[in-house]
Amino acid sequence: MVVILHGLGCRYMATSVISSGRPEDDASTTKAEQISKAMKAYLERARAHESFMEKEIHDYEIGKRHLAKIMGADPDNFTQEDIDQAIQYLLPSNLFDRKSRPLMKHPTKIIPQKIVAQFGADGRPFDPLFYTGFPRYYAQIHDLGMVFENLKKIETEMMVKKMQPEKELDLGGSHWINKQSVETMLAEELSPGQYNQLINLLDRIAEHPYAYKFHDVIFKFRTELAAQTSRLEIPELKVSEAGRLYQEATGGRKTAVAKVTVWDNGTGKVDINGKNLLDYFPYILDREQIMFPLQFTKKLGLVDFEAVITGGGHSSQAGALRLALANALRSFVERGMVEKMRLAGLLTRDPRMRERKKYGQEGARRKYT
Repeated sequence: MVVILHGLGCRYMATSVISSGRPEDDASTTKAEQISKAMKAYLERARAHESFMEKEIHDYEIGKRHLAKIMGADPDNFTQEDIDQAIQYLLPSNLFDRKSRPLMKHPTKIIPQKIVAQFGADGRPFDPLFYTGFPRYYAQIHDLGMVFENLKKIETEMMVKKMQPEKELDLGGSHWINKQSVETMLAEELSPGQYNQLINLLDRIAEHPYAYKFHDVIFKFRTELAAQTSRLEIPELKVSEAGRLYQEATGGRKTAVAKVTVWDNGTGKVDINGKNLLDYFPYILDREQIMFPLQFTKKLGLVDFEAVITGGGHSSQAGALRLALANALRSFVERGMVEKMRLAGLLTRDPRMRERKKYGQEGARRKYT
């Protein structure tokens, strides 16, 4: 203790709380205490998460050994594949959503990973973006922003030299990774707005004429399309007597049936039951529906097609022709585009049928007035 005399009185004070009397020293002391408290709170949360993970891993190992004994297998050589087969055998489920089915995975594959921040001796984090709450996300946004700036510099230099891009970036057969994959990559939970901001920035980079120079950076955020079309047999293009490539296909909707022949190296000529598109389908919605497969595959104005349609009304005939046209265009595009067509619903027949008339009513829904 230190005794400090003030006139006739005295009081005892600890040396740790003696003020220097200077406001700037008091402010720095308070700020250091706040930083120290923030670091302490963060470390406490990190330790709590670490102890939680240790407990979950311990429970997983115990459950794994019990499951191996139930199945009569060696617990020491019981792999994750054996666990999945055992769960499927002991807890069979026909739930449509696979995420709703029972599973038993290692905790590190289910529980999101936590970032361990590094602090200095003064309690300050080494990462300057630590206090944003999303340091890895904003660091990634900054890096992608620098990539875009570099692309603009490259474009300016090439324009001065009057040079054109050597090639285009091919994004076929892939798409941007989803929000969950981005969160796993960055080990941070993002809002939908943050994910959209990241994808919008990546779109701007990918659309740049010199984006191919940063191929690896872009494809770090892309994933291959599901190869479900690999099991589909896409017919080869046929060759006419004149040496022109073509393909035939059929499609249907309700009672309408369309048979179409698509010719390569065309100019956009259309023949439907001996009439042009505008005369046969006067409604613009029907025409837009028919031309959508050509627009989607970027074949608009590059192919000709002839169609024969029977049965149904104008709406069902347009749907049947669209399906037939999409089936024929599969032979003119790559498998990646075929998968995109499948995901867009172009290769799936509309299962809806005409609703039957009801007794006591004028039609299926219409009542007598």
